[in-house]
Amino acid sequence: MSETIFHKIQRREIPADIVYEDEHLFAFRDIAPQAPVHVLFVPKQDFATLNDVPDDSAAVIGRLATAAARYAKSQGFSEDGYRIVMNCNGDGGQTVFQIHLHLLAGAPLGRFGTPG
Repeated sequence: MSETIFHKIQRREIPADIVYEDEHLFAFRDIAPQAPVHVLFVPKQDFATLNDVPDDSAAVIGRLATAAARYAKSQGFSEDGYRIVMNCNGDGGQTVFQIHLHLLAGAPLGRFGTPG
């Protein structure tokens, strides 16, 4: 897999507002937020797209989702609601080719699924 900006953020070569980290993943605020709260959760294990995650590594996706849920609860907006999104490849909106989960919250997000 090619080096991405996420690798540089993880190594602290590029500044980022890192809000969570454990042995499996790290999370930081998006620099171009699409909601008042927009945090990216990135695994430390490398997979370019969701299509590249083998069945025996499915726990990676679960860890991203549960870390996002814990973060939402710790920040006090879990009861109001939030959205998690994973983009896959170009038509799916993926621009950095290292899987990651977007956590969006902090305002009503409206209906999902309208073509852009």
